[in-house]
Amino acid sequence: MTLAFMPLSLALMLLVNNASSTSPGAAKEQRGEQRVWAKVGDLVVLPCHLSPQELQSSWKQLYEKTAVRWERHGESSHKEPHMVLEVEYSGLLKTARSMMPRASVRETSFRQGDFSLWIEPLRNDDAGHYEALVRYGKETRRCQLELGMVTVTVNPPGLLVETEPLLLLCNSSHPAKLVGMRWFHNGSLVPVSGRFRSRDGALSISRPTVSDSGPWSCELTYSNDEKVSATFNLQILGFAGPASPVVYAAVGSATNLPCLLNRDPSASGILAVSAHWSRLAGGDLEIRGISRNGSNGSFTLHLPEVGPGDAGQYCCAVSIHGTTITRDVTLAVMTVTPSIKGPVAEGSRLLLICSLTHPRGHEHFQWRQLSSGLSNGSSFEATPRSPGVQRYYLGSTLELTRVSQEDIGTWECSVHSSEGRLGAVEYELYITGAQLSGPHTILDGQVSFGLILVLFLLLVASILALVLRNQRIFSPAFPALERVVTAPTPGNAVKDEGQEGKSLQTEC
Repeated sequence: MTLAFMPLSLALMLLVNNASSTSPGAAKEQRGEQRVWAKVGDLVVLPCHLSPQELQSSWKQLYEKTAVRWERHGESSHKEPHMVLEVEYSGLLKTARSMMPRASVRETSFRQGDFSLWIEPLRNDDAGHYEALVRYGKETRRCQLELGMVTVTVNPPGLLVETEPLLLLCNSSHPAKLVGMRWFHNGSLVPVSGRFRSRDGALSISRPTVSDSGPWSCELTYSNDEKVSATFNLQILGFAGPASPVVYAAVGSATNLPCLLNRDPSASGILAVSAHWSRLAGGDLEIRGISRNGSNGSFTLHLPEVGPGDAGQYCCAVSIHGTTITRDVTLAVMTVTPSIKGPVAEGSRLLLICSLTHPRGHEHFQWRQLSSGLSNGSSFEATPRSPGVQRYYLGSTLELTRVSQEDIGTWECSVHSSEGRLGAVEYELYITGAQLSGPHTILDGQVSFGLILVLFLLLVASILALVLRNQRIFSPAFPALERVVTAPTPGNAVKDEGQEGKSLQTEC
């Protein structure tokens, strides 16, 4: 009979034990100790909150007085705890001096059952064992967790210059044995070969470039199969833009050769920065310009007028902290050479050859007429063509089989690649016998009319001068002789007397 009642007595004992463990005065503990990993300088949240079931049964008590106290045991839970932050029933907030103002709680979240501790920014000595004691109504809850540190540092510290070797160090406060390490750059696994070498929990990078900038993450694997990771944003000072830029410029135009750093050194407190340009011309090194502390990290070389002799490779050398980095820039000059030297006659065959120094092999050429000569009476006016009616021709050579007045104007040869339009050069085409009436047409007409008027006046003056000259030649030399009567001869006198007598008789 006694044996028959033993199961019933055991059941009663279990019920009593369960009732005592869930009594209002007992503290509920969060199942299992959590471990939170964070990096120095980041924001970390140490979670402590009620489960949905607990929140549903205790939401009325949460609207009553609530008290929260967070303590830290240092790197071990056996050490004497130190108060980190406490919120009393009255709402009074207490914070440890070393945690002000980095530690905080969200009191507005208490009614949602969230009593988490926020720490920002995180310090290296914040690692350790944390415990939270929460009292709300007649309930008490404890949260325990471990805050571990995992950090990535770079050596040498500070702003790094391109080509300077560097070392990335990954450290963790995890107590277990480290069994594996992997590195990721921009989310991609980094193969440990070539410029990248892994040793003693560190990654060495020889000859770093600007492309090595960005987030670097280390993933640590420990003997208990736990994995932790941390990220470091690596910044490397170097040149911006493509590695070997090519600048395309038309002959006779002005251009700039770029030498731009990817960030302004002065923003990082680096002021002693200098740069000089050089060019290998005819076997001699020619210094083209020296500048110091360029504006916003720019050391651009300006060429006011480009000639064919300026084509070639230029070198920009920038010195930073005793380290010199160089960037080669190629200047490619574009020219147009006509097959006919001098004036071009209408109806002739003309070739316009577009040439480029230092081609890279992937360029292609395109011709188009920007403006044309349109008939305007007896003259032609150069007017720009709209994009819809422009004529396009592919190839470096433009062939005009019979040059006409429609071909008069500005022709453009442009260079293109998969990157887009690279540069262009223009050529003005004129035809002999065709008069272009542009902005100077009215002025030229006035000048022509004036010349004709002057010539006409000179002609009239010449005629008048000849007439006066002839009158002087044929006039008598002695004007007094004009009054002398010519003496008659004897024969003539007799005839005259007879005639006079006849006339007298007739009158009688």
